[in-house]
Amino acid sequence: QVQLVESGGGLVQAGGSLRLSCAASGRTFSSYVMGWFRQAPGKEREFVAVINWSGDNTRYDDSVKGRFFIFRDNAKNMVYLQMTSLKPEDTAVYYCAARLDYPSNPYISSPYNRWGQGTQVTVSS
Repeated sequence: QVQLVESGGGLVQAGGSLRLSCAASGRTFSSYVMGWFRQAPGKEREFVAVINWSGDNTRYDDSVKGRFFIFRDNAKNMVYLQMTSLKPEDTAVYYCAARLDYPSNPYISSPYNRWGQGTQVTVSS
């Protein structure tokens, strides 16, 4: 089973950029579909982005499309979320998640069975 550790969160001004990283343990990382989710205080965990095994298929929530970019490096067991043009409403704890097969609905959290501990992103206005 893969284990996930996120990093790269922090405090940034609106309009700025951050790159989140998710390090995965194990030799089967390239077998996992990887997703990024976020959870703001008092809100449900919500989908941000997903990437398939080879990295050539990505999907985004409409709220981040064109601003956030998910990519992976299977040789390094890493998945990244490049966030640009950040807005205060992007403030949340960001989680990476993994699943072995591509879920029929990748936009909800329940199909993903491996999660990291989360990293806080705070965007000031």
